[in-house]
Amino acid sequence: MKNTILLTGISGYIGLHCAKELLDAGYSVRGSIRNLTKGQEVRDTLAAASVDTQNLTLVELDLTSDRGWDEAAADCEFVMHVASPFVLANPKEPKDLISPAIEGTLRALRAAKKAGVQRLVLTGSTVSMMGSMKTGTFSPSDWTDVDAPDINTYTKSKTLAEKAAWDFINEQSDDAPMELTVIAPGGVFGPPLGRNITGQSMSMLVQMLGGKMPMVPNTAFPMVDVRDVAKLHVQALALPKTAGKRIIAASSEPHGFQSAAQFLKDEGYKGPSTRIAPNFLLRLLANFDREVKGMLGILGMHLGSDNSQTRDLFNWTPITFKQSVLETAAAVKAIQDHK
Repeated sequence: MKNTILLTGISGYIGLHCAKELLDAGYSVRGSIRNLTKGQEVRDTLAAASVDTQNLTLVELDLTSDRGWDEAAADCEFVMHVASPFVLANPKEPKDLISPAIEGTLRALRAAKKAGVQRLVLTGSTVSMMGSMKTGTFSPSDWTDVDAPDINTYTKSKTLAEKAAWDFINEQSDDAPMELTVIAPGGVFGPPLGRNITGQSMSMLVQMLGGKMPMVPNTAFPMVDVRDVAKLHVQALALPKTAGKRIIAASSEPHGFQSAAQFLKDEGYKGPSTRIAPNFLLRLLANFDREVKGMLGILGMHLGSDNSQTRDLFNWTPITFKQSVLETAAAVKAIQDHK
């Protein structure tokens, strides 16, 4: 029996996949949710994915409250901090997104440190590396300039939360410092566990399939399958060489929504459109639509990633973008047909 892991944000898109990987690997999982009334849904979702949940316990934690964090981290060998607020639309008040991201990350770190946890694995994002770039290739040494024009609030929240985490780690003064590994996914696709298709990449695909996206934004950046993201999180726990590293969990080549739409059309789906939306049109719409405004920072982006470190450390061969898109679409269709 492997040791206990505190997994925050277990009910989310990435969190559920991380829970599956952890439980399948023999870990005991203490999963956090904002409200324990969702507990049975989490258990049922994992059971439906053939996961044995007898080593799963659930606790209630909130990114914005100190209550319960120390107890949740007690006796855990590792902490996996996946929970983070995620919206594409720019909120009216940026602090409503940024504060919980930073405070939640620091709460997880403080509780882990107090519990004597060996390593915390943090779900970052490639937006904290590539957010202020338009072309070229980004690497783990790059940082987004949060003061650059058109940087959306989500990108700021992920960048500032990760910086706060590294500051916390670097300011430790004791003889047995806790280690940090950051897993930074690109744009995440892949079949969801459960029936929730409201997450951001899911909702875009749902719109595409339903013919509700007559044009797609002119942008291309590294993508990743959620199953790969979860595997890298779990492998990073026990691999000593990942300590102190920012790990890119994304393809090396850029992928756009136009190519996703083309894969779907080639497969016989009628809804997707491959027409590119002119940037000026989206800039105009951004004055009236907060979700479009949140996309301005990625318009005209054509970026690759240097994921050589990830491939070397984990001997990693990612699931292809085409496979990820088609299997996501099939899962979404199955959920919709079942309703």
